[in-house]
Amino acid sequence: MKTALKQTIDNQRKVLVELLKQPLAELALILSADILLPEKLEKHLRKAFPEFQHCKYLYVMNQQGIQITNTITRYDNDSKSLNRDRSTRPYMQQHFNHYNFALSEAYISKHNKRPSVTAIQIINNAQGELIGYLGVDFDLRELPGTTHIYKEDYQWQQIKGDPAIRSGLFAQQRLQSDMDNNIDNVFALMEALICEHGVFHGKFHFSSSRTTIWLLNDPYNYRLLSMQELNDPDICLAYPRHAYSTQASVPASAIPKIFEYFRALRFADEVIYLRAGSINIINGMVSLNFSCDGSHYLPYQEFLNKGLSFWFGTAEETNNKHLEETLESLCDQGCDYIMNSIIKHRQGESVTELNNLPHIDQDKIIKELESVMKLNCRMQYSE
Repeated sequence: MKTALKQTIDNQRKVLVELLKQPLAELALILSADILLPEKLEKHLRKAFPEFQHCKYLYVMNQQGIQITNTITRYDNDSKSLNRDRSTRPYMQQHFNHYNFALSEAYISKHNKRPSVTAIQIINNAQGELIGYLGVDFDLRELPGTTHIYKEDYQWQQIKGDPAIRSGLFAQQRLQSDMDNNIDNVFALMEALICEHGVFHGKFHFSSSRTTIWLLNDPYNYRLLSMQELNDPDICLAYPRHAYSTQASVPASAIPKIFEYFRALRFADEVIYLRAGSINIINGMVSLNFSCDGSHYLPYQEFLNKGLSFWFGTAEETNNKHLEETLESLCDQGCDYIMNSIIKHRQGESVTELNNLPHIDQDKIIKELESVMKLNCRMQYSE
């Protein structure tokens, strides 16, 4: 379990322990005097019940874990569990603290099939000998909630998929989908929806040629867009204009770069390829699902910084060779041409040699050209 999530759960358990340990110890002391008198035990439980305001059931067991009272509920006494052997239940396997008290991990209740927790208090006699147990059951629905919502620790995670798909991976290959054939239009439309029409989460299903989107103004409902809608720019008219969210952790300028990387992962290999990809501009997470059914979740910056070799190995070598050839071609044009190319790229204009490259690779080449020009300037200055 993630550390932050476990900490949130542990904090909630500490709250419950603080609520219970004192009243349970006091009740156990009262019960010890009448441990052989079930009717009196039930009267004590009924009288004490209001102190355990979030509790569902109260009951007493003997030292063997056999229930010796009816189950006391908020409204009546339930005899169904009388004489029930609870000794093997998860809550009876706990380590008791110095208060002779233990709070179980959450479990699914045997009869109601509800997520539950049980507090067990040891009942000792005057000589300190174990003579029974006091049980208090809680339905998780009825517990007081934490005062804050658990916040996800956003970092790269890899999740393996269906092993049956992985075992047959090399017997398949990518088939050109309708979305593949229209990928430029699809990316352009999704960029417009995200940057200008309030979409904060968008997912491309490349193989099945559809997208799903979530809107800032209606986050509880998703929209499914088929290729018929994705091929029609008029779809933007269905969603009101919305300024790019101030809550976004992804800058608008990164959206086309992310989409270009999706393109590279989709077409880089005919066997291992991107089947679905999504971006959430609020939490900044990118999700990827590949043909091997493996899934990845990672922050967008980390996604953009990883080369194709991270995903495909040798595919990066081929890509790097192509980039080197493009870089050499530009350098052969001379310093003036290089400077003009750098300026045009920074101003958002197209550079002929870079037109067929993803934005990520275009940026790499421009940075290399800038380094070349700085080196030339230093050399000229030193001369």
